Amino acid sequence: MRKTLLLLSLVGMFWSCSDSEDGSGTPPPPIQNNGNVIGSANVWVTTGSKEKLLSGQPSLNIYDNNATDYPSVSVDFSQQYQEIDGFGAALTGSSAYVISQMNATQKEALLKDLFSEHEGIGLSYLRLTIGASDFSLQDFTYDDLPAGSTDPNLEQFSIAEDEAHVIPVLQSVLGYASGIKIVSSPWSAPAWMKDSGSLGGGSLDPQWYGAYGDYFVKYINAYANHGITIDAVTPQNEPLHETGGYPTMGMTATEQAEFIKTSLGPKFQQAGLTTKIIAYDHNFDQPSYPMSVLGDAEAAQYIDGSAFHAYGGDVSAMNQVHAAFPDKNLYFTEVSGGEWSTDFSSNLKWNIGNIFIGTTRNWSKNALLWNLALNSNHGPTNGGCTDCRGVVTVSSSGQVTKNVEYYCLAHFSKFVRPGAKRVNSSNFDNSLNIRNVAFINTDGSKVMVLLNESSQNRTVSIVVGETKINYSVEANSVATIVWQ
Repeated sequence: MRKTLLLLSLVGMFWSCSDSEDGSGTPPPPIQNNGNVIGSANVWVTTGSKEKLLSGQPSLNIYDNNATDYPSVSVDFSQQYQEIDGFGAALTGSSAYVISQMNATQKEALLKDLFSEHEGIGLSYLRLTIGASDFSLQDFTYDDLPAGSTDPNLEQFSIAEDEAHVIPVLQSVLGYASGIKIVSSPWSAPAWMKDSGSLGGGSLDPQWYGAYGDYFVKYINAYANHGITIDAVTPQNEPLHETGGYPTMGMTATEQAEFIKTSLGPKFQQAGLTTKIIAYDHNFDQPSYPMSVLGDAEAAQYIDGSAFHAYGGDVSAMNQVHAAFPDKNLYFTEVSGGEWSTDFSSNLKWNIGNIFIGTTRNWSKNALLWNLALNSNHGPTNGGCTDCRGVVTVSSSGQVTKNVEYYCLAHFSKFVRPGAKRVNSSNFDNSLNIRNVAFINTDGSKVMVLLNESSQNRTVSIVVGETKINYSVEANSVATIVWQ
């Protein structure tokens, strides 16, 4: 995935200036309120200084008067947009292995913290790799054969590699999040199906389109036999990237459309599968790819939407695709942090602003980070990124370190629950460096996430009809506000 160079470029693109002082030591000025108190809102804060980490704060008053002299954001909960499927990360082979090496008490504590809605942060969406990726214990697919052999009927198909760690961890996760959604992506077809004869690089040979469609069906059914539902698949992870260093496979937009319309879509239909097919699954910088696939009417009938990564380009590409195909869904499926960017405050602001607020404001139904858990050596690795950071880091003794990605996820996953709708909210003046996004949950609870990227505390008003909430957003911080 060329993580290091791409992310160095990406961070440089978005963060051209050095991080300023946090300013959290300066008390905010008294907030001037007017009107009668008619309710209260709860608020949780994470500051760039790490003085507050998903910390509950004193409740805020809701007033029956919307007049304010503070900068304000107007929220209209009746104007609703995309439904949210969830927030989470990838349970790679490496992540599952790291979690499985913990003792039973440690493992259950971690999984409860990550996946329990009430006792943890309620992660509600996972990504799996179909076969090996650059974060697996070794290279493999589910139908590996000696060179020169073929298996057109997939008689050798087996998910035994996943049964060692991935499936047991998933089954434990289901104890805390029974409705969790899963999207699965292959890094490569079996080598015998490819023109290269190798897992590293090359393309799918058209003569095996039918067999590869069957491969997906077998995968979904094999997981179902373990009580695990695969909600969606992408035909290929990062189809515009090939390397010999770990499993990858090139797939042009034309090839992807052909594979979907001649094999994958019909095979799912014939098998009675409701698993979604999501196109593309690569960077923001090539929106022409998903638009080309979606522009093929025969393929599009089988396609739910398209997925994006953030190692190149701008999040606005998602809105570009939405404008062209408003009936198709959008998903955000991968970005990783790592040792190339270690400043907590900068990472907090970049991730919240671009990945979580950015993708949801640009129509994404989810936001997923890369590895859920890695060890203290950023692994186990399998030929790709050697300094990526997991959502959590697990030491050899089972001690868990919650990384900045954990807190970024938590500000959304714990409070914006599956089935929520993004709602209309205005933007603050750019000079304030405050960004926001708002949602309404299925239980009627309202959520606003505020990001203050400036080095000063900012007092603002959230205006909803004839009511308002005044709040001082701390410097370099993210705040999630929840009310009924």
